[in-house]
Amino acid sequence: MPLKVLKAAVRHQPSVSIVDLHGEINAQAESVLNNAYAEAEAYGLEIILLNFHGVNYINSTGIALIVSLLARARKQHRRLLACGLSEHYVEIFQVTRLADFLHIFPDEASALTQDMSKSSQSM
Repeated sequence: MPLKVLKAAVRHQPSVSIVDLHGEINAQAESVLNNAYAEAEAYGLEIILLNFHGVNYINSTGIALIVSLLARARKQHRRLLACGLSEHYVEIFQVTRLADFLHIFPDEASALTQDMSKSSQSM
């Protein structure tokens, strides 16, 4: 089965930058993932949402790359959210305890709705 090279596109909502991911997250995805995250953080918003809807495979190196993004976000006092993960990867994120630090939503709409309600409650 041929590798599906990771592609990423960044877009912005009023209070969140969204990184749409498509392909496989593995060692070859490092520069694409880091560049997309850098573009999202450069916009200056507190929240970055990783949209995994188009991701069909994440290996252990890919998990490590996501952990490094989480560490980067925490260091910069940003919140990193995730949506669109398959049940399989939600389970992996739970088993690895990544889900303890990265809020996971079933889809983008629920991430934006639930997170925005949290933001307005804290104000």
